Amino acid sequence: MSEKFRTLLHQRKHELLLLSGNAAEARQAVELDQQVMGRLSRQDALQQQAMANAQEARRLTEINRIDVALQRIEEDEFGYCAECGEAIADQRLTIDPTAELCVACAQASGR
Repeated sequence: MSEKFRTLLHQRKHELLLLSGNAAEARQAVELDQQVMGRLSRQDALQQQAMANAQEARRLTEINRIDVALQRIEEDEFGYCAECGEAIADQRLTIDPTAELCVACAQASGR
């Protein structure tokens, strides 16, 4: 079972790294020279840069969660709740292979 999830996690991490590389230009510093670009264009560029940075932060968070899940696979802890130790339902792992908590513990912690 964990081999299926290992493959899914590696594929998703690869996709995220590709997206991150493709979006690198959007995260670059915005040229603020008024001679080159008008005020509204600069504001638009700054807003696009902020959105690109926020997307990158979400990607990095997901990559970190994937790395933790892969480590749990290596340690034979994948599929077991980090709180209570009970098995995490296969349906939950299919939806989110990075889930560390069973449904009961996730609800109790508000996640």
